Amino acid sequence: MTRRLPQAPVLDAHGHIGTWPDFLIPDPSAEGLVATMDRVGVTAMGVSHLLAVGPDAGRGNRLAMETAARFPGRFGVWQVYNPHHRTPLVSDGVWGVKLHPDVHQCPLDDPRYEPVWRLGLPVLAHGQTDSPWSDPARFAAVAARHPDVPLLMGHTGLWPYGFDRAARLAAGHPNLHLEVCGSRMTGRWIARLAATIGAERVLFGSDACFLDLRTGYGRVALAPLTEADRALIQGGNLARLLGPRLLGPRLHGPRLHGPRLLGPASESPRP
Repeated sequence: MTRRLPQAPVLDAHGHIGTWPDFLIPDPSAEGLVATMDRVGVTAMGVSHLLAVGPDAGRGNRLAMETAARFPGRFGVWQVYNPHHRTPLVSDGVWGVKLHPDVHQCPLDDPRYEPVWRLGLPVLAHGQTDSPWSDPARFAAVAARHPDVPLLMGHTGLWPYGFDRAARLAAGHPNLHLEVCGSRMTGRWIARLAATIGAERVLFGSDACFLDLRTGYGRVALAPLTEADRALIQGGNLARLLGPRLLGPRLHGPRLHGPRLLGPASESPRP
C-alpha cells in the first residue's frame, strides 16, 4: 500500500536553523531538517538562522546563505534585520526579511525599520497578541503605511484568544497575510481563519526546527478545508508572493511534477 503526497510544491514559510539558549532543539542541523522535509513532502522552507535572530544578525545571515547554497532549492533565506545594529540587507538571493520585534524590543511600526520597508521585499515578522512590540494592530498600521510590501504575520498573533482579532485586523489590508505556525494552532483554527479572511491570505509555516515539522504540516494537511484552499495555504500563496525569488532546481524537477509515492504504509509520514 502506498500513500500519495501532494502534487504541488509544499512551501513552509517559517523555519529556522541553529540553536537557541532557552529551548531544547533535538536536531538543529540542516541535514536533519531536510530529512524530515523529504519524509513528509515539504519542498522548500524559508529559514532564518537563530544566531541572526539573537546576538549576531550579520554572521547568522551569512550562515543561512551558506546553508541554502549547500541544499539548492530546499531553503529560502529570510535575512534578519536587527534595528539596533542596522544590519546590512541584500536584495538578491533571499526570500525576504525576517523581523523579531520581541527579541529586539523594537515595535514593528518603529521608524528604525524604515530600511526594511524601503527594500520592498516580502517581510516575515514575529507576531504576538498583546505584546508591546508585535501586537497585530502594529501589523495593520505598517500594512497601511506600506501597501506594496507583502507582510506575513508570524504565528497569527501566537495566542488563540487573539486569532480572530488578528484576522479581522488583517482583513482590510490586502498585503497583510496570516502565517499559522505555533504549538497552539489547530487545523480547525486554520480553516476558520481561511473562512474569515480568505484562504488566499493564509500561509503554512511550521517553526521548525523549534517545533516538529511533522506536526505543523499535519495541521494543514488534515484541516477541514477544500482541496483548492489547502493547495493555496500549503504553498500556492507563498509561491505567488515570492514569484521569481522562489525558483530553484528542486522546485521544477521531475520528482515534484507528479505525486511522490512512499513505501509501505508502515513507513508513511506521520504528521
